[in-house]
Parts: sequence; structure tokens; C-alpha cells
Amino acid sequence: MNMPLVSLDNVNLQIGNQTILQTISFDIQTKEIITVIGPNGAGKSSLIKLISGLTQPTSGKIIRKPSLRLGYVPQKLHLDKSLPLKVSRFLSLANVSKAARNDALTTLSIEHLSAKQMHNLSGGELQRVLLARAVARKPDLLLLDEPLQGVDVNGQVELYRLIAQLRDQLHCAILMVSHDLHLVMAQTDSVLCLNQHICCHGRPENVSQHPEYLKLFGRKAAEEIAVYTHHHDHHHAIDGDVEHCNSECNHD
Repeated sequence: MNMPLVSLDNVNLQIGNQTILQTISFDIQTKEIITVIGPNGAGKSSLIKLISGLTQPTSGKIIRKPSLRLGYVPQKLHLDKSLPLKVSRFLSLANVSKAARNDALTTLSIEHLSAKQMHNLSGGELQRVLLARAVARKPDLLLLDEPLQGVDVNGQVELYRLIAQLRDQLHCAILMVSHDLHLVMAQTDSVLCLNQHICCHGRPENVSQHPEYLKLFGRKAAEEIAVYTHHHDHHHAIDGDVEHCNSECNHD
């Protein structure tokens, strides 16, 4: 088997007296799409920052493939609205060639946004620009921290489809954080359920013929969405302690 792009081995993260992540172990393989789901405070964004190298683990090992190129889309981008900043100028800050920036704009079909001011972008447009900045680096691994935040339903469907296409065009792996515990990409190879530790890690089940999804998204769009049904061998008590079950705990 080829060397993983990133391998996490018993990784722990603690800030002060607070445990953020504990005993995290999994690999990210070439061209794999992983969706990370979990409740607020589960450590999803912290996991992204650990993998990107923005944060260092308290203990454990993170092994990255030599010369690994990362593309990162943060959860939030704070820009001073009084500061004029065109999309073209914003992309130039990525420290890549003009040709690479133009290729990224073309890949995401947003050439028309090049002269637009960043603070005038819609939620969907902003996410595409942030993706373009990450894509311009020709990443081996694309890290997306809740990329659908602030995007309407139709925009979410388009972005799901686009993200899957990026994997095929760039031949890159994608690790995407989602705040939604039920909706994940149908193209996802695996889903990692996180709540400070890995609760479970497995394949999603595609939605088909579910009337609620068909009504909301339409048949074609529903094919882009999946529901992840899974079982845990434990549950979390009110005080946060992990309690193991005698039989599987159903969290569908």
C-alpha cells in the first residue's frame, strides 16, 4: 500500500486544563474524501489545524508525506469592510503564479468575480473564491473547515458537486468538516464521527427515494447527498464521561 498522505497516531491536544482531542488515530490516503462530523465543541476545527500544522499536538505523532502540498479553506474569514480588496488581489496573496491563480478561477468557473470586491461577494461566491485560493496551490490534500457555512441550500448542492469534481481534477484527497450530523457527501469515501475522540469511522449510506430529501432537493440533488447511519459502542454521559454499552448504542 502507498504511504498515506497524513497519518495520525494516538494524537492528543490539550489547552490548559481542557482536553480538546484525545487518542486520535487514522490515515488519509491519496484521492480519499473524508467527511468529519460531530457536535459543536467536538474538536473538528482543531483537528483540521493539527493536520495543517497550524497547531501542534500535545502528544502523539502526525506524519506527513514528504513534500506534501496542502490547500486550506478556513471556517471563517474576517475582512475589514472599509479596506478595498478585489478578488484578484486576494488571490495574489496566496504566493502562487498568476497562471496558477487564473487556472483556479477557471476550474471553479468564477473568472467573472476577479474584479469584484471581496466584501460584496455572496456566501456561495466567497466560498468559491476561498476554494480557488486553496486550489491554486495544486494541493495533494485539500482541508475544508465547514465550507458550506453561510451558503443557501441550492448553493450547498452545487458546492458538494464541485468539491467532488475537484478530487477528480486535482487527484487530491479531501478532508471536509461538516456541522451537520446527518448530511454528508454521497461521494464521501468515509465518515469520521468526532466528539473529542473518534466515536466511529466508516462508509456513508446513500440517500435514495427518501421523500423528505426528494422534496427538499429534488431527485438529482438528493443523489449528491448521503445520510450516515452508524452505531457506537459507547455513549456520552451528561458529565462528559464515556460509558460503554453492553450492546451497540444506536445513534441513527
